[in-house]
Amino acid sequence: MKNVISCLLGSLAGLCSAGVGGNVLSSPSPLTLWYQQPAADWNEALPLGNGRLGAMVFGGVAKEQLQLNEDTLWAGGPYDPVNPNAFAALPEVRQLVFTGQYDAAAKLIGDKMMAVPLRQMPYQTLGDLFLEFPTNGPVTDYRRDLDLDTAVATVSYTMNAVRFAREMFSSPADQVIVLRLTADQPGKVSFTARMSTPQEAWVSVEADQGAHKPMSLLLTGVNGSAQGIKGALRFQARVAVTASGGKCESGADTISVSNADSVTLLIAAATSFKNYRDVSGDPPRVTQSQIAAASKKSFPHLLAAHRDAHQKLFRRVALHLGETDAMKLPTDVRIRHFAEGNDPQLAALYFQYARYLLISCSRPGSQPANLQGMWNDSMKPPWDSKYTININTEMNYWPAEPGNLPECVEPLTQMVLDLTQTGARTAKAMYGARGWVVHHNTDLWRATAPVDGPKWGMWPTGGAWLCQNLWEHYLFSGDKEYLGRIYPAIKGAAQFFLDTLVAEPSLPGPANLVTCPSLSPENLHPESKTSICAGPTMDLQILRDLFANCIQAGEILGEDKEFLRQVAATRARLAPLQIGRAGQLQEWLLDWDMDAQEIHHRHVSHLYGLFPSAQIDVNTTPELAAAAKKSLEIRGDKATGWGTAWRINLWARLHDGDRAYGIFQDLLSPRCTYPNLLDSCPPFQIDGNFGGASGIMEMLLQSQNGEIQLLPALPRAWPAGSVHGLRARGGFEVDIEWKDGKVTGYRIRSKEPREVTLRINGKTEKTMSEKR
Repeated sequence: MKNVISCLLGSLAGLCSAGVGGNVLSSPSPLTLWYQQPAADWNEALPLGNGRLGAMVFGGVAKEQLQLNEDTLWAGGPYDPVNPNAFAALPEVRQLVFTGQYDAAAKLIGDKMMAVPLRQMPYQTLGDLFLEFPTNGPVTDYRRDLDLDTAVATVSYTMNAVRFAREMFSSPADQVIVLRLTADQPGKVSFTARMSTPQEAWVSVEADQGAHKPMSLLLTGVNGSAQGIKGALRFQARVAVTASGGKCESGADTISVSNADSVTLLIAAATSFKNYRDVSGDPPRVTQSQIAAASKKSFPHLLAAHRDAHQKLFRRVALHLGETDAMKLPTDVRIRHFAEGNDPQLAALYFQYARYLLISCSRPGSQPANLQGMWNDSMKPPWDSKYTININTEMNYWPAEPGNLPECVEPLTQMVLDLTQTGARTAKAMYGARGWVVHHNTDLWRATAPVDGPKWGMWPTGGAWLCQNLWEHYLFSGDKEYLGRIYPAIKGAAQFFLDTLVAEPSLPGPANLVTCPSLSPENLHPESKTSICAGPTMDLQILRDLFANCIQAGEILGEDKEFLRQVAATRARLAPLQIGRAGQLQEWLLDWDMDAQEIHHRHVSHLYGLFPSAQIDVNTTPELAAAAKKSLEIRGDKATGWGTAWRINLWARLHDGDRAYGIFQDLLSPRCTYPNLLDSCPPFQIDGNFGGASGIMEMLLQSQNGEIQLLPALPRAWPAGSVHGLRARGGFEVDIEWKDGKVTGYRIRSKEPREVTLRINGKTEKTMSEKR
């Protein structure tokens, strides 16, 4: 690999002298993605976001493009998709499943129990801002980059002996996107700004009105209908243009700037969405006030406020895995060569990029990270870019707690609390049950009925899994006030299953309670053309966690003693986990695994108990851990981006760091990663990025089952390094240093000094944490 890097660096230096790029041999900041050419398409553009307002930056010379998103711009409006025929059909569906008539059960579910409409609402693009520049000479020294530490994207190049630069960021402090254009000679900044959108909208120009109301482009519209649900949102984007020197002129739907010294553009956007029931907001008032407030500040002040808000979160964690000359290469080149070795810093960059992405797309007051985070250029994106909660939404938040970004979980918490309301209607109407339920997807409108079709949607355990994410937030923080806030959600999810679990007739009692109908997410079993079944292993594992968490939370809060006794009694009656004929952990009640229609299926749902749960552990349940390992071996290492990421975490929990790292190399390759480091599922899904970052942390630090493990699955590829600021369950922060694969130093901090059980260098010991 060393010779390959030397050759590549030599080639790039030659390109510099030929005028294609510049500064190749001067190493950029280690936390920077950088490129020597504009983005050729959306999958090469660079993402900016403040939690709510996002942009993908292309960096073109003749034409800059910022593709824009506002995280509440979805199709449709408030709706309730519960099928009124569902409850009456439920007994017959269960009877069909229990008698092995799975296809007939699936047909009845499709006819009587699926949501109306069958699909949920898609997340949609806001549109694009284009800046068109005069070009009359060759371009040299081009560079496009994204600094993760400052959350600022820049584009720079030289034309006709003039150095042009653009700086862009989406400010969480001022709730606007800021774009600054400069040149190193006066009077050289000229361009025409215009907007376009596939939405039902129109573009107009608002004249300069003084008093912090600069000339602005306005994109005003209404969202579209989908699946027969009428659009109910109004939206507006506002682009304010302020030039220093030169001249600003307006067209019917454009603004042109000529011969300016510098120009600042402020971009605001809003919809009328207030919550899933209320669409009475006033987008023009919001965008006007945001632009007016930001216009009062200078660019340096806007930048400083943005940088401070970002770094307050981002700088909590530092990871060093070693540095080599590969760092001098552009990011897209490094991705192509990562599997060849000798670029450990790219793994650290990938890890910090995931943290950057989560900060950028999930902040208090925003919507949760969806399938694409918040970045989407389509009206009909893949899988509607919504919340798929049979793995993807949960995976989005795996790095939040250990990666020291607990604030980023707040949008997920709020969504779950919303779902307890809409899910209560679904629980009563579909199942005649108390509590609440949500199936395998939801959207902005918090729809909870089963969608897409029986073999995907008839899975009632999505809400229960989401509760596990919230419980993890409590475990990492110990925040009793937060626990009180989420306890009704956990209790309501448990109530639903107390009312809907049924005895499987072929299992001997008393441990025979199962979900029915259900499925092992998206995996067809060999007995039919469907996935419909009773009591898949994943459900039983999720419910063991849900019931245990409910009991513990109730006891901590001093709530519901009699109810908790019922929960404990029901938990004891759940059907057991089973080991199959190949020594594998069975995915279903019956030993179907080796005959499954897709033996290498992307989902590894039955291994939930190993990760993200800790029911299966190499130290405490070695027999089940061996069975889980066998299942992983049967499933194989290749999958979609997120499926590959899940496998990294699972092998890390099995303490096989080299196997986990080998899969990570595949994840961080052109097969699974676009040039902009976003996951190429394909197509793009952000969960792979978040799952990959989680896998890196699981290799370095684990904290399940009452102990902290330092370097539990360190791969040989990272023989020396350090990490600062990771979090462990119990309210701890952890720093680790290592050399030759062994821990050489560590610090464990907590609010107050406490005793910790530590696994370190093959030994278990007790130690005291330091006061934070």
